[in-house]
Amino acid sequence: MRKHLLSIDDLSADDMQTIFETAAEMHDVQRRDVKKLPALRGRTVINLFFEDSTRTRSSFEIAGKWLSADVINLSAKGSSASKGESLRDTVLTVTAMGVDGLVIRHSASGAAQQVSEWVSCPIINAGDGTHEHPTQALLDAYTLQRTLGSLEGRHVAIVGDLTHSRVFRSNVKSLVKLGAQVTAVAPPTLMPSGVATWSKEAGFTTAYDLDEVLAGAHGSVDAVMMLRVQRERMSGAYFPSAREYTVGYGLTRERLGTLREGAPILHPGPMNRGLEIAADAADAAQSVILDQVSAGVAVRMSVLYHLLAGPTEGVTP
Repeated sequence: MRKHLLSIDDLSADDMQTIFETAAEMHDVQRRDVKKLPALRGRTVINLFFEDSTRTRSSFEIAGKWLSADVINLSAKGSSASKGESLRDTVLTVTAMGVDGLVIRHSASGAAQQVSEWVSCPIINAGDGTHEHPTQALLDAYTLQRTLGSLEGRHVAIVGDLTHSRVFRSNVKSLVKLGAQVTAVAPPTLMPSGVATWSKEAGFTTAYDLDEVLAGAHGSVDAVMMLRVQRERMSGAYFPSAREYTVGYGLTRERLGTLREGAPILHPGPMNRGLEIAADAADAAQSVILDQVSAGVAVRMSVLYHLLAGPTEGVTP
């Protein structure tokens, strides 16, 4: 791995498998009575979040603490950023205190890359605008691999608000690197600009008809990942009504019945139940949505370990 984790582009398929192998060991910690490893004892990690988050921030905090690091959470609302301080001044001030790693989420695409050029400590991108969310993609692939085995040749459909989704962008890269076939499904208004060119370069396909994809027109679907409709990022009418979106692109009770038996259902959360996913699908036996949450802690423990433990420090899990 490189010094920072800013994008899935920073990782090779072998790097991801190394992270998954360590994550599998870290996963066992969740079943212990005492959930502690001494790997990052004496290290200080700052979670700097300029956007609201439940799963990502909590899992990074738990991951750091279970590795015995000192973890401090900072948000824009509780920092000098709310008084007008620039991003550069904020991160320089924080890192001047001698922190060992910085986990950052920001609404601007490219913010994590910019921060990595200002500071010397490792930076982990916890989501930057509509650009990328690499640890989410890692935990998604890890969850799928634990459920399906090897992802080589597996067909994964990613459905929903692709235009505004950093999860989609990272997942396409990670799944294709691991040998999966990916079909991205969305209404034309929620397909990213230039997706035709990008899909050819990245090695995935696109479709506008969800029922056709689930019926196997693009090959048998082994897993379905539903994405949240990000209304907070929308400035216009991307679809006529919530009802029409659900009818065309929601994982409804009827569509749940068309899935291959046991095909895992994923969602990065938070879910808009009744919009992009029905309660029947979210709570189905084949849903691995809570497994994703559990995997998130293990994968982020693995990422922190590989970036911060150093070549001779810490302990092998």
